[in-house]
Amino acid sequence: MDVKEQISQVRRTLGSRVLEAGEARVMTISQVYDTDVDDLWEVVTSAERIPRWFLPIAGELKEGGRYELTGNASGTISRCDKPNGYDATWEFGGQVSWIEVRLSAEGDGARFTLEHVAHVEDQFWDVYGPGATGVGWDLGLFGLAGYISDPANAPDPSTMQDWHTTVEGQTFMRLSTDAWAAASVAQGDDPEAAQARADRTYAFYTGTEV
Repeated sequence: MDVKEQISQVRRTLGSRVLEAGEARVMTISQVYDTDVDDLWEVVTSAERIPRWFLPIAGELKEGGRYELTGNASGTISRCDKPNGYDATWEFGGQVSWIEVRLSAEGDGARFTLEHVAHVEDQFWDVYGPGATGVGWDLGLFGLAGYISDPANAPDPSTMQDWHTTVEGQTFMRLSTDAWAAASVAQGDDPEAAQARADRTYAFYTGTEV
């Protein structure tokens, strides 16, 4: 898969939402895939298929059930509306945020849309911006695109631990962080500040210096 083409196929927007605990940031990422909604639902909810494009997962994948992604987040599935989408908590690093996944038919394909709603401290946001989380979701959609386009030959996510050290991986990270900076600017952020955050996020993900 061409990483430049993949980055260009993804929509990224930023917003906010008022919750009981105060205002939260909302990151939205989406892409249209060459499949139908029923198949996409199985791809993104099946314990057998999720590890083929994302991460190994365990737990009860049903409304009210708990899930755990190996080496990553865990949470509770709070809403399940087959095949239209689901909601869940996203518990990682001692913090709780929320994800809302929606699936919809679009043209000859199906759109996957994910909203990540989180209370993010201004100090952290000022350093890294939306790319801190956004790059991870970009990687997820990249894996999803590879799996749907060619399930038999999709790379095993567990074999891509060092991908960030390759030229292809670093190109992807650069394009992703820049794309999230553009989304930040579109929301009204200062372009220079947004790019500085993107540069720091790129350095974090690739182990390079700004």
